[in-house]
Amino acid sequence: MAGNEVDVPDKVERILITCYGGATHELTVLGGADLIVGQPSMKPFPLLAGMHPSFKEIPDAGSFNNVNVEEALKLNPDLVIASVTSAQGNRQLAEAGLPVVAVLTGKADVEKIQREFLLVGSLIGREERAQRLVDYWQKVLKLLEERTAPIPREERKRVYYMLGNFLHTNGSDWWGEFLITTAGGINVASELGRGRDINAETLLRWDPDDIIVSGNEGSLLPPAELRDHPQIGTLRAVRENRLHYCPVGAFWWDRPSPEAILGFLWLGKTLYPSRFADVDLTVETKAFFREFYDATLSDEDVQLFFNPAALARQ
Repeated sequence: MAGNEVDVPDKVERILITCYGGATHELTVLGGADLIVGQPSMKPFPLLAGMHPSFKEIPDAGSFNNVNVEEALKLNPDLVIASVTSAQGNRQLAEAGLPVVAVLTGKADVEKIQREFLLVGSLIGREERAQRLVDYWQKVLKLLEERTAPIPREERKRVYYMLGNFLHTNGSDWWGEFLITTAGGINVASELGRGRDINAETLLRWDPDDIIVSGNEGSLLPPAELRDHPQIGTLRAVRENRLHYCPVGAFWWDRPSPEAILGFLWLGKTLYPSRFADVDLTVETKAFFREFYDATLSDEDVQLFFNPAALARQ
């Protein structure tokens, strides 16, 4: 995805991953979990590690620009999957003779990530499975478009995406923007471009209808702390209990990964419940995990994904 030509063996049997950002999840849903011989720790993703206990024992050769080339060579990978954001680390691996394919991680957009699924699927000989995943994405995206397109702009929910700290957010051209707009909302921070830092006065001026809180930016602020904050507590979204914690499954639903499509659907139903009254997210999630993770979840398992108290560690 970085635009470089890479010589990849006809049959890839050993893959080293040197990034987070859903690369392991992509390989897993495409049926390539058994090919992984090295990757960063999966401790941040206990559900995935539980589905694949071998992940707990897989060596870690470093990540992003902090890679251990010597350890990487010991693993004798046919292919390294790295991030487009780690040019230095990727160059070190390539200079050591390892074929490196850079994936988008957090730099993805809705169209590019689907092309990435197809690319990774072709690299590991899972083209049909990758196409099934893209077909599912297309089906859900079409549903979201059909349900939200008729909403006049003045009636669309104005949404603020909170990244761990209430004064950090995503402007335009970042995944938070894609999440909100795909679900039919308006990102109040679009004016920032790619900026992330704001002040309290700006957030008070925006006064969003809804606030969504990311699941992957470190310590999440408990709802009580936000409600009691002398400034943030005055926001309409906080006063009216329109504060939503993004679900966490095998990966964070508000960040780029195969599961992100479920995050779009969750937010669409959250913002416009009457328009998605026939969508049962528990049923949809169980079906997705059965189809792509080859995992059987109970209703109780899925409900934990949507538990804001657990996410905020109240």
